[in-house]
Amino acid sequence: MVEPVYKRVVLKLSGEALSGGKGFGIDMETINRISTEIKELRNLGVEVAIVVGGGNFWRGRSASNMDRATSDYMGMLGTVINALALQDALENIGVITRVQTAIEMRQIAEPYIRRRAIRHLEKGRVVIFAAGSGNPYFSTDTTAALRAAEIEADVILLAKKGVDGVYDSDPYVNASAKKFDELRYIDILNMGLGIMDSTATSLCMDNDIPIIVFGIDKPNNIVDVVLGKKIGTHVKEG
Repeated sequence: MVEPVYKRVVLKLSGEALSGGKGFGIDMETINRISTEIKELRNLGVEVAIVVGGGNFWRGRSASNMDRATSDYMGMLGTVINALALQDALENIGVITRVQTAIEMRQIAEPYIRRRAIRHLEKGRVVIFAAGSGNPYFSTDTTAALRAAEIEADVILLAKKGVDGVYDSDPYVNASAKKFDELRYIDILNMGLGIMDSTATSLCMDNDIPIIVFGIDKPNNIVDVVLGKKIGTHVKEG
């Protein structure tokens, strides 16, 4: 049997990835497929933590004529909706899951506590981190980098919808766009590649956390990446 390359991973799922082809809301067929792949990772012995975005409900930075902090908090609530939907889908197929939120809402989730999150992972539970970092002006990409550093994850799996890696320009606009197989953190910053914001990229660089950017649309990609197959773009130092 093929052994996984990574023991503990942070899977970053955008809100758009959970909306399927709809662009808004939650597509249950998509979320059930993703849940099945996460279960397969657990069956391989991989400890899985997930950071969810909320762009399928609200994008804080895109709101006009609204206080930025208020808009960002609304986006955090969107991530909680996605986290609960993903938890339900996982538990329906027998995967024990815990949702931890950076903003306390005890009736529906645990507050984020680093040691408790690590303990859940050690016991084989999937942990979903919701409500971003709990602070406005920080993206869920930054949350993924922060949580990965805190729980000492081996890698961040950055699952993207509609793209299979990092390109030097928009492949939908430029048919000659070049896909990168490998990049350094500093390349992302210097070239202004928009796969993660600069805060998240710098945090990964400072803590030497590898990032794999790959497409979520192709079935089984999440599992294949963890098994070491050459998929997407690998970002690391040197």
